[in-house]
Amino acid sequence: MKTNNWIWAVWALVLLCYVVPYGFLTEVQSWSGSFIYWTITGVLVVVANLMITKDFGEEEA
Repeated sequence: MKTNNWIWAVWALVLLCYVVPYGFLTEVQSWSGSFIYWTITGVLVVVANLMITKDFGEEEA
């Protein structure tokens, strides 16, 4: 199984899921700031997972 760089992107997004809400968005009183962040992050995680699993089922030479 080859190493996929998209896995590192998912880990970076997981790290950002802690840093951004508890670090940068602590002073934002409106819920819309965190809602937009979580929506964008969720879409990025789905895209990264699609890129990771696109080669599943193909035989390696």
